[in-house]
Amino acid sequence: MGDTWAGLAQAGILVVALAVVYRPLGGFMAQVFTTDRHWRIERVIYRLVRVNPSSEQRWTTYALGVLAFGLVSALLLYALQRLQPLLPLSFGRSIPAEMAFNTAVSFATNTNWQSYVPESVMGHLVQMLGLTVHNFVSAGMGLAVAVALIRGFVRHAGDRLGNFWVDLTRAVVRILLPISFVFAIVLVGLGVTMSLQENIPVTGLDGAQHSIAIAPAAGQEVIKELGTNGGGIFNANAAHPFENPNSWSNLVEIFLILCIPVALTRTFGIMVGNKRQGYVLLSVMGVLWAGVLAVTWWAEAHPNGPAALLAGAAMEGKETRFGIPASTLFATSTTGTSTGAVNSMHDSFSGLGGAGPMFQMMLGEVSPGGVGTGIYGILVMAIIAVFLAGLMVGRTPEYLGKKLGRREVTFAAISMLTMPVVVLIGTGLALALPSVTGSSLSNPGAHGLSEVLYAYTSTANNNGSAFAGLTVTNNFYESTLGIAMLLGRFIPILATLALAGALVRQKKVPVSAGTLPTTGPLFSTMLGGTVLLVAALTFVPALALGPIAEALS
Repeated sequence: MGDTWAGLAQAGILVVALAVVYRPLGGFMAQVFTTDRHWRIERVIYRLVRVNPSSEQRWTTYALGVLAFGLVSALLLYALQRLQPLLPLSFGRSIPAEMAFNTAVSFATNTNWQSYVPESVMGHLVQMLGLTVHNFVSAGMGLAVAVALIRGFVRHAGDRLGNFWVDLTRAVVRILLPISFVFAIVLVGLGVTMSLQENIPVTGLDGAQHSIAIAPAAGQEVIKELGTNGGGIFNANAAHPFENPNSWSNLVEIFLILCIPVALTRTFGIMVGNKRQGYVLLSVMGVLWAGVLAVTWWAEAHPNGPAALLAGAAMEGKETRFGIPASTLFATSTTGTSTGAVNSMHDSFSGLGGAGPMFQMMLGEVSPGGVGTGIYGILVMAIIAVFLAGLMVGRTPEYLGKKLGRREVTFAAISMLTMPVVVLIGTGLALALPSVTGSSLSNPGAHGLSEVLYAYTSTANNNGSAFAGLTVTNNFYESTLGIAMLLGRFIPILATLALAGALVRQKKVPVSAGTLPTTGPLFSTMLGGTVLLVAALTFVPALALGPIAEALS
């Protein structure tokens, strides 16, 4: 009972903290992306990369900028990893080609899927110059795409969505860097390490000499969470005491994961000129997040199986520093966004408890979703919800003054369906190849299926968390999971930008008696129901064969 009240207190503090920053952070981000003023440091960056900040782009040019930046970023990170033995602070470590490819794709797509042990593979310079930098720019890319879609609703009878390079620069310089600087100091004060040493020599109780790996963790930890990236500087990720030493650091890290995706709903409401539109999206995100949290928490506190029942709870794979409440709170938040950081091993969750984080990702990570990806993901679902409502009443659907015709709905459908297609095809292919499953799976039956399903769900959603027990260092998984990251990231981005381009060309449709209200509880229910319906229709059969079957066994 004490753990329950402590967990409720932590959840309450988290909600209050998010409520406190909701208005100022949301308003500040709206101002960042609407002002015509450029900071001096930004003008220097524009001159260096030869960009005219006053020019604006059509959706095709904006999309080419996104793709080009993503490709060049991945290539540079790949080269940096391969050159690691020649660099300072490498400690004699090297990275194989296939691992470097997988990691480069992973960090360039904001996935941060890690098929390696960071403290034994990555040198400090590659961690800081390569991985940490990508944590900033990949999150900035998501923010830029989200803002471009919002402009598609706001602007009328034109073809310009802004400038990708300006949006990316402002996202990093004005939002991500300042917040990261402040909270990096906070994390250091709470005990997160920040050192360029390779390790700390220690003497064990038996007199034997050992070494404990150490790293500049605080600087990467803060943007890892704030940018909803998730890649740990240590193999145990946020379960490691050097990354997440106590309950307060744990709460701060969960806050960092959620603060920008939550505040973006206010940014959206301000930019479209109707704050209630943002409140509707926030309410749906909040209900979905709270629902998955409640189910996961209950499942872990009421497990089946003799060992867990004897212990009184499913404590395997969980840090005693956090217990079940803080572990499930972290798991729900990290999979509800595109973060992927973990403070407990999801593979050790009960059948139903493991299904919670997995289903959270299968919702499309819109509760509340990643930095930028969450807001444009739920806007796509809002378009689908309005379209379905229009079919039921026999009227051309409208949303925020824009008609939703064949082109708009097609782009929304492509964005919505990409992830399920990639997940189910990847999982089916992996399970259909005996040579792959035989050498990679250490758990047979329903749990083994869950491990494979979780891996492709995580990578296609650009999440990056994983069930243990699945070996993904062979060429098949390195390649197919890398492809899943690329498709799951860039196809929805291209479809979203194409949708924005279709919307921005339209004139504003005046509100009439037949316009569906989208600011009340009815639409909130429709939107939440659409999100759940799409996830259920696509994933329940697979869930029934994996975590649900395991929970019932």
